Amino acid sequence: MPTPDDMERQFTLLTAVARYDELRMRDALAPPTRERADDDGDTQPLTRDEALELLALGEVIMRKASYGRQLAVRTARSAGASWTQIGAAVATSKQSAWETHMRWLEEQGMPATR
Repeated sequence: MPTPDDMERQFTLLTAVARYDELRMRDALAPPTRERADDDGDTQPLTRDEALELLALGEVIMRKASYGRQLAVRTARSAGASWTQIGAAVATSKQSAWETHMRWLEEQGMPATR
């Protein structure tokens, strides 16, 4: 079973979301137990590997979305947005938005800017 690290290189955010949505929808429509699935057109429950893929894809999506969010924060700051405005845009305090972004910059090995 591929790990989120493997899948992160394989999928873009859009393709990860599309596959996640496909598996999630099938999981939602499938009967609650395998015994109830039959050949009358019922959606088959996810296999173990598919369920694990669904979990890993959720992690990939979260990572990629977080990276994109921090790039958008950097863009907003470059465009003159205040930390108060950025905090409001991401439904958090200006302090939390700033701390999250500084932590991300540090993890990326980028210089921190105010």
